[in-house]
Amino acid sequence: MTMRHLKTGLAALATTAALGVPAIAVAQDYTIGVSIPAATHGWTGGVNFHAEQAKERLEELHPNISITISTASNPGEQANDLEDLVSLRDIDALVILPFESGPLTDPVRRVKEEGVFVTVVDRGLTQDGISDLYVAGNNHELGRVSGEYIREQLDGEGDIVVLRGIPTVIDDERVEGFQAAIEGSDINILDMQHANWNRDDGFEVMQDFLSRFDNIDAVWAQDDDIALGVIEAVRQAEREDELFIVGGAGMKDIIERVMEGDDLVPVDVLYPPAMIATAMDLTVQHFVSNGPVLGEYILGSPLITEENAEQYYYPDSPF
Repeated sequence: MTMRHLKTGLAALATTAALGVPAIAVAQDYTIGVSIPAATHGWTGGVNFHAEQAKERLEELHPNISITISTASNPGEQANDLEDLVSLRDIDALVILPFESGPLTDPVRRVKEEGVFVTVVDRGLTQDGISDLYVAGNNHELGRVSGEYIREQLDGEGDIVVLRGIPTVIDDERVEGFQAAIEGSDINILDMQHANWNRDDGFEVMQDFLSRFDNIDAVWAQDDDIALGVIEAVRQAEREDELFIVGGAGMKDIIERVMEGDDLVPVDVLYPPAMIATAMDLTVQHFVSNGPVLGEYILGSPLITEENAEQYYYPDSPF
């Protein structure tokens, strides 16, 4: 409880006592700060959308909860936002998806030292023990589910190419999960290159693969932004009929293709930007529930197929 909340509660109790009214429990107000990257690409655009949706829903459901959202275009800007959330907003809890893990670790630690409940989303900090709650997608599972699908569709043999993301721990975990899933099969990875979770890079890398390999049975694009670039390269090369593409995240453009039964993009694997809403929900529960809300909350990475795609489709989302 902050000093502001303590004074508010004492004043209310004093008033009821002076009026001769029996003291009752007073609803306490809480302020939650949400710090996220600006919508610099598709996935973070989805994060922004779902954060605003969750704010509107949670404030309506809990009148004593106030949520303020700040977006940052770089780590330095996000660190400054954290200082403002503490000094100007007097937040009781912080929900943060760090722009980068390293530069934000000390700023988040300083917030924690102010007695703030801290929820970290997706990109963990470089120091353990700072966050009270960690909410993230399952990167190893995303790779495993993708690899198992490709292995099954190719009956355990064939030539494939892999487009990785940005060289990070997240990318490594996805690739490790994928390789474990195809281990022991006769699936041959012709080449594996970084496409930086970027549509243009995906297009260029796939163009190179198509020029060098006469036979490609499947493509693991790992990410839906990359997948859009891969789709365009494959179409320009007029090789749509010889392969299929597996991306990941749950972008609405890809989900639409899956819903329509597109043979080129038959499935997707979920890594939802809506995880920010999950983190906000759980953080609110810390204040309104009588049960503990601590530890790690790792989301699943289900395979999205034509049969279940509709439940993952958000037509109003920018992602």
